[in-house]
Amino acid sequence: MMQFGVGQPVILATLAAVALAAPKPDYAKAAARSAIDSSEEIQVLRHDLVMEDDGRYNLDVETANGIVVSQSGAPEGPDDAVVKSGSFSWTAPDGTPVHVKFVADENGYQPQSDILPVAPEFPHPIPQFVLEQIEKARQEDAARARGDFSSEEDSYRPPASYSAP
Repeated sequence: MMQFGVGQPVILATLAAVALAAPKPDYAKAAARSAIDSSEEIQVLRHDLVMEDDGRYNLDVETANGIVVSQSGAPEGPDDAVVKSGSFSWTAPDGTPVHVKFVADENGYQPQSDILPVAPEFPHPIPQFVLEQIEKARQEDAARARGDFSSEEDSYRPPASYSAP
C-alpha cells in the first residue's frame, strides 16, 4: 500500500486541477485558420449589386484572378420563389477557360457548360424479345383488368420436377 506524506495530496490535487483546466484543442478552428493563412487574398475589382423593392436583383462580380460572376433574379409564381439565371467563369489551373451558364427555377438548378459530363446515348436499341415481353405483359394486365384472366393462368406454379440443364 502506498503511503503519502503531508504535502503529497496537495501536489496531486494541484496537478489534477491543472490537467482539468488545460484548454482543449479546437481542431476545426485550427484547420480553418490554416486554410486562411495559406490562401492568397484576391482583390475584388468589381462588385455591383442592384436590389429593387419588388425583389428583383442584378449581381456582377469580377476578381483580379479572372473569376467573373453575373446573375439576376426575380420573384415569380404564387409563392414568389426567386428564379435566377446567370453565368460564372474562371480559368482552370491547367489554363483552360471555364464558362458555366445556369438557370435556377421551379425545375431546379440547370447548369450548362462544356466542362460538365454528359450522359452517353443509349448504346443500342431495345432487343425485339424485350419489346415482345413488354407487349405481352401489357396484354396480360389489360386482360386481368377486364376480368378475362382465369385463376389458373393468373397464378404461378413451379414445375413438378426439375432436370439438369
